[in-house]
Amino acid sequence: MAEENELELFTEYAEKILNLARDTITVRYRFFDAALNKLKLKSMPGSLCYETNGEFLYYDPIKLLNEYKDEPNIATRLLLHVLFHGIFMHSFRFDKTNENYWNLATDIAVENIILDMDIQASHMTKDDEERTVISKLKKWVPKITAEKLYREFAVGGLSQDSEILYKQLFTMDRHRKRVNIKEEPDMMITEEDWKKISERVKAELESFSKAGSTPESLKENLGESTRKRYNFDDMLRRFSVQGEEITVNPDEFDYIYYTYGLSKYGNLPLIEPLEYAEIKKVKEFVIVLDTSASCRGEVVKNFLKKTYDILTEEGSFFNKVNVHIVECDREVQRDYKITSLEEFKRLTSEIKLTGFGATDFRPAFDYVDDLIKNKEFENLKGLIYFTDGFGIYPEKAPDYDVIFAFLGESEHRPHVPTWAIKAVLEEENYEH
Repeated sequence: MAEENELELFTEYAEKILNLARDTITVRYRFFDAALNKLKLKSMPGSLCYETNGEFLYYDPIKLLNEYKDEPNIATRLLLHVLFHGIFMHSFRFDKTNENYWNLATDIAVENIILDMDIQASHMTKDDEERTVISKLKKWVPKITAEKLYREFAVGGLSQDSEILYKQLFTMDRHRKRVNIKEEPDMMITEEDWKKISERVKAELESFSKAGSTPESLKENLGESTRKRYNFDDMLRRFSVQGEEITVNPDEFDYIYYTYGLSKYGNLPLIEPLEYAEIKKVKEFVIVLDTSASCRGEVVKNFLKKTYDILTEEGSFFNKVNVHIVECDREVQRDYKITSLEEFKRLTSEIKLTGFGATDFRPAFDYVDDLIKNKEFENLKGLIYFTDGFGIYPEKAPDYDVIFAFLGESEHRPHVPTWAIKAVLEEENYEH
């Protein structure tokens, strides 16, 4: 009984410390109130960690009180750290294949913002050491965001010593694991909930910034988290058409009669399976590769490999296809006609780019229009233009869907026409 009373007392003290920290943050930054109110406190004695599922902040009261003795600002720092993970929707980036690198990148990014905010009530003894590490990272990643850090780690790798140091310095809460990268962690508050909170914070931050200073790192990360993302897989499937392919049609075939005939009459089934089925897959489309000086060969090859993988991994590609892969800078340089998956796969490694002049998108569209006039396509559904985006766009929309696929964001890039789809690809998946 005495131990239970003591634990209740510890939990009460820990909760008061966390509530005081919550008030300290909202007094200075009122636009965080909605996000902080979403995080309810939940004592989890003996866990030796802090963790959140988007709705509850689970904490070990004994751990918090012990750390509070040496670091009186631990509660404010913890709340800010967890809060930014939620606002920037770090838990919902299921596309990050190296979960360990992503967790490190997000921890460093939020700690960098907290240091930039310079709230007296969040200062800790590790701050100077964190600043030293971040200043070194800024040599490779001038603007620290989780996306940019992850890309640097994924492309350049991390030494074991660096990984250990980053975890010791920047990790504050335990990230919720998933069994595989496609599985969503168990989140009580949905991505849509946090997206609304992020949009509100972003809107209020803009008006708040006019009255006082706001860290640039906070704006950078907010812009990144609220940026609209497109699923490139889904975009490719927009190009699918209805067609016949040799296969057993499960809707037209009754296995009961079939197996009964075999058992009753030996090798004489009562019915034969249909040899075709109507299915919707990708059959015809065009890929235009920008071969201007800014688009490097390896990046283009990796883009082709990624496109091939998407179209084949779920059987969304007909075996017999009609795909044109066109190289173009300010004029069409070459056209590879692909008629099978084997040819497509072979080209992803063997293609040699030509051109490397200035960029003009119009010649590629004129070329495809000529192909259509010459009956090269039966029913062309779409075109993907892989480019840096710095070129002259056609004024008129074509009769097929168009995706302009860019590698990374750029504020200096000309606006994409309203009739086209803009896809910003994650750079670490294409630069190896």
